[in-house]
Amino acid sequence: MSIDLDQFKQIFFEESLEGLDTMESGLLSMTDGGTDLETVNDIFRAAHSIKGGSATFGFSALASFTHIMEGLLDEMRNGKREADQDVINILLASVDEMRELMGAYQNNEEPDVEKMEDLQSQLEKVCGMEPSAKPAAEKADADGDVGDDTRRQGWEISFTPHDDLLTTGNDPALLIGELGELGELSMEMSDEALPSFDNMNPEQCYISWQFKLMNPETEEDAIREIFEWVEDECDLELKGIFPERKRSDRRAGDRRAPGAIEDRRKGSRRQGARRPGDKPAAPAATNIRVDTARIDALIDMVGELVITQSMLGQLGEEFDMSKLNRLREGLEELERNSREIQDAVMKVRMQPISFAFNRFPRMVHDLSQKLEKKVRLELLGEQTEMDKTVMEKINDPLVHLVRNSLDHGLETPEERLAACKEEEGYVRLNAFHQGGSIVVEVSDDGRGLDPEKLINKGIEKGLIKEDDILTDEQAYNLLFAAGFSTAEKLSDISGRGVGLDVVRRNIETLGGSVNVRSTLGEGTTFSIRLPLTLAVLDGQLLTVDGQTYVLPLSAIVESLQIDPELVCTMAGDTEVYRLRDDYVPIIKLTELFNINTLSAGETKPRAERSNASSLLVIVEWADKYVGLLVDDLLGQQQVVIKSLETNYEKVTGLSGATILGDGTVSLILDIAGIIELSSSNRAESKQ
Repeated sequence: MSIDLDQFKQIFFEESLEGLDTMESGLLSMTDGGTDLETVNDIFRAAHSIKGGSATFGFSALASFTHIMEGLLDEMRNGKREADQDVINILLASVDEMRELMGAYQNNEEPDVEKMEDLQSQLEKVCGMEPSAKPAAEKADADGDVGDDTRRQGWEISFTPHDDLLTTGNDPALLIGELGELGELSMEMSDEALPSFDNMNPEQCYISWQFKLMNPETEEDAIREIFEWVEDECDLELKGIFPERKRSDRRAGDRRAPGAIEDRRKGSRRQGARRPGDKPAAPAATNIRVDTARIDALIDMVGELVITQSMLGQLGEEFDMSKLNRLREGLEELERNSREIQDAVMKVRMQPISFAFNRFPRMVHDLSQKLEKKVRLELLGEQTEMDKTVMEKINDPLVHLVRNSLDHGLETPEERLAACKEEEGYVRLNAFHQGGSIVVEVSDDGRGLDPEKLINKGIEKGLIKEDDILTDEQAYNLLFAAGFSTAEKLSDISGRGVGLDVVRRNIETLGGSVNVRSTLGEGTTFSIRLPLTLAVLDGQLLTVDGQTYVLPLSAIVESLQIDPELVCTMAGDTEVYRLRDDYVPIIKLTELFNINTLSAGETKPRAERSNASSLLVIVEWADKYVGLLVDDLLGQQQVVIKSLETNYEKVTGLSGATILGDGTVSLILDIAGIIELSSSNRAESKQ
């Protein structure tokens, strides 16, 4: 019976990628010096598991490369080598190479063995080993082969499993199948050690095999790699087959470290030609890990829902008006169950933001060395949870911001000392919940932003006029203009004017916003505000000229009946409302969206009528307060968000649409877009 290993490959890839993350974080924890034995053991165990799984699935390049890496880690475990910066750097580079090799196998592609061989040579040099890939003639002479005029035709292989080979989870049939892919294979089985049926232990292996593998291009290393995972559970002997039959035996004790093998280049099974009937590798699945407690709670809620449905079903069979109260109670229970299940399902999608933060220790380590800066990375709020979809889409903006902090924000050690600062600067990532949103901050204690310099660069780029008067906040916003850069020289890290405009666009696509705070000489903070989820929204229904809109409940500060005496005009035509000790700008949605419909019994459009009967909804976004002028407030409702951009096109001021309980479509207001649209309209009216 053959076993389809493809069903286990995805599990191997997932576990191996986690192992690579463990290795990387462990190596980064040792960059300050010293060799922590427990950390080295964790790294070694992860590497060993990856090597074993790779050999099982036939990923020979990954298995052989990891084997060499294990040698270096073993020296560190035994105290023969310290974890100095050079060793850590080459091990980090090895982790990157393992990740690339794994990605190639996962996508059913051929790995880049040339790059692997270069790094493998460096590892062998560090370990004091001889290069594993020797010229054929030199290799033959070293192994006692006959002269170049006699070419090996194949191999005789003796394979005797130990009694415990099966108990370790290994299957000789899989190994034989792998051998068959290297050439023409014939075999003889020996059952001399097989006991009587009464004395047989089904968990022991009593059979041995003699193979003849005919293929002149198959190297010894390719064969030994197949048996590498069971090298301690079997006796293995190899003998070359030559025309004159003159060749010395090669036994298991002569084993060399596996290396870059020739069969990868000469059309063996590693070159992508698979056996008939083999299925191509399935694309990588998108998975999410969920706490079993959440799954158990969800199952309990489904059980409650089934009970409620059963009760309503019985009521429906023999319903009369005397059961009306029970029907109402059942519908209320059904609504409560549905809401609880919806909340539980949304929690399943929530993940700690540490999944997004985990990439940055390595990035900061590499870039700080490249820029010759001393940087400390601080991660706060790692357990703050957010929707998986939001987290995936915020990765690139965070990378842009961290790279900018390292390149532009932080000074060199010499500059920091001259400014009376510590040599080591910090980049801090902090995540926390605020209202119904999640805020992610990227901060540094670097040189900060100079508003005058930004304004001068804006004038030079033609983004603003020389007579424009800008606040510090408006000057900081110039950073997000396309093509804007203050870098004095170009680099492959930043300075080409590409990045921050993309950051803002990507964040706004998620329904979020980004703003900047900075103090010259002390540092800069980029704050990203995002919705917790992109699927469901707690909203307040409101009407404007007979049309129903949804306003995110988390953005509402308060609502009030407008008092015309508290409305005044500033800066020409900007209306503001005096709310206690503050003045709040008024935004008329009728004017903003050009709504001029007439309601029954009215002779003027809303834009031309008095504000006396209107309501003012005070909303907050990114520390800004504005008042939205509406006709009426309806109930609160949780709505499912449908993308306008996907189904129609992007509309400034609207973040999406939803279908209400009566089947009508309602547009969802985007506070950030409304504020931006109102500001641009006022600016255009002044011109």
